[in-house]
Amino acid sequence: MCGIVGYVGPARAYDVLIEGLARLEYRGYDSAGVAVVDGGLKVHKRAGKIAELRSELASAPPSGSTGIGHTRWATHGAPTTPNAHPHVDCHGRVAVVHNGIVENHAELRDKLEATGHRFSSDTDTEVLAHLVEAEMANGTPLADAVRAVAREIVGSFGLAVVTSDAPDVVVAARRGSPLVVGVADGATLLASDIPALLAHTRDVVVIDDDRVAELRRDGVVVTTLDGKRVDVAVRRVEWDLSSAERGGHAHFMIKEIYEQPQALADTLRDRTREGRLVLDELRMSENDLRAVDKVFVIGCGTSYHAGLVGKSLIERLTRMPVEIDIASEFRYRDPVVDDRTLVIGISQSGETIDTLEGFRYAHRLGGRTIAVCNVVDSSMAREADAVLYTRAGPEICVAATKTFTAQMAVMALLALYLADIRRSLPEDDLVRCLADLHRVPGVIEEVIAAEPGVIDLAARFDTVRDVFVLGRGPGYPIALEAALKLKELSYVRAEAYPAGELKHGPIALIEPGVLVIGVATESPVKPKFLSNVEEVRARGAQVLLVATRGDAEAARVADHLIEVPPMLDLLAPMVDVVPLQLLSYHMAVRRGNDVDQPRNLAKTVTVE
Repeated sequence: MCGIVGYVGPARAYDVLIEGLARLEYRGYDSAGVAVVDGGLKVHKRAGKIAELRSELASAPPSGSTGIGHTRWATHGAPTTPNAHPHVDCHGRVAVVHNGIVENHAELRDKLEATGHRFSSDTDTEVLAHLVEAEMANGTPLADAVRAVAREIVGSFGLAVVTSDAPDVVVAARRGSPLVVGVADGATLLASDIPALLAHTRDVVVIDDDRVAELRRDGVVVTTLDGKRVDVAVRRVEWDLSSAERGGHAHFMIKEIYEQPQALADTLRDRTREGRLVLDELRMSENDLRAVDKVFVIGCGTSYHAGLVGKSLIERLTRMPVEIDIASEFRYRDPVVDDRTLVIGISQSGETIDTLEGFRYAHRLGGRTIAVCNVVDSSMAREADAVLYTRAGPEICVAATKTFTAQMAVMALLALYLADIRRSLPEDDLVRCLADLHRVPGVIEEVIAAEPGVIDLAARFDTVRDVFVLGRGPGYPIALEAALKLKELSYVRAEAYPAGELKHGPIALIEPGVLVIGVATESPVKPKFLSNVEEVRARGAQVLLVATRGDAEAARVADHLIEVPPMLDLLAPMVDVVPLQLLSYHMAVRRGNDVDQPRNLAKTVTVE
């Protein structure tokens, strides 16, 4: 998986492809390649970065005007040049790029090898090139060949194909892995994400699952896998390319941390009317939501941590039982879902395959679904019964920051809305919670303004190897998120625990030289949390606490303190996480790590 681009038009395809791939670098990758129809088929690929491929071709780039490109994040086969995309058939006439996993690739490969096909990589993708070759050997046109191959594949795919036999067409197909077509004057483009298109057009067509798209200079034709033409809607992208640029910042991550107050303000804007919550996007009646008697929240990674915050909010404010699952485990444990169950799926991209499949599973059992995501017209947004957008704008850094705080804000809005329509929260409390929620962007601005103190702490701890992050109550999801950020960015062994769990085993690892970070802002269990902190101090650990400004008790037990403004405990996670994002960022920078594209990670995970 990772980035796909395609182009057919009047310009030199290579230039468009390389530029588009560069726009998708944020997704994370380990190799890159292009295939251009230039007389015959010219394929250039290598393990490493796009800049290396560009340098290699600087003196003699291919000159054709039709082509496809790819950045690969390795699944099947090591990140080597032979395993890089595009992959070609036996005769070098067909080239394929592919995101996803072909689950029946071994069976298909055996069948192809038995008929004389020769393979040159360890990937599952290469079977696609040979399958297209086999179909076209009988005179089948490229689009029909791709439709036949798509019907034979088991698994997920977003793929694009070119052939020297049809020099003015790119054919793409999708099941579970996103593809978007850009429509420009005299040219048509393809990408796995919108930023790759914005230098050329803002008019896009989202390709649905089990659809095949034929791209030509004069536009795109979309069909089912059986060849039936389907109507498509051209949508206008409202944000521009400058939103995805660093704007003078050293990295996308720090830019996106600084953007959090605005992202939250945008997320909260226009969702109250005359003092009442109005969630116009929800597309669910109040009676439907009153009928719900159980809630599931599902997500992966950072989105799962936002879900933990949402679980606390919904349970506290509505008194409904809420279960939370890591999305990749949800449908495999046979959860009890029926027509009175609400399943809330959280995903930055709206394409996270585990969360999307969890939604589909819930639908089959009759459950109602709400998507919380950041991308309009994403798969989850289209397939859910309702959607709440986070409005955080494009997030380029692989490690999520502004989308996380925006996800928590949306979960707070949803919890308050459910409490309002179910009359489970006194009116005065509802008004006070809403007012505090709208204070959060300004409070985060105060936290960001105190960044110099965090930079000093990062310098103090930039060689630490073992970190424990502790929290209780609302602080525990933030402990999990802080530990994840330290692992993702600083490559530190960081483990998060509910502080009360330390005595049940992990405290055996506490010794001098270990750093313990604690989330110690106001909560009903803060006194117990500070007692847990005393236990690690007694064993020689250095203690860094995030605490409410002026908290003398927290200052007494901490070696180092990050102070944040006071906040209602249910909403404090949105504030408490920000200095820990900054700490992880500055520690990673001091270690010389690639902050925006950490090793082995991808922005959007579209394979299980």
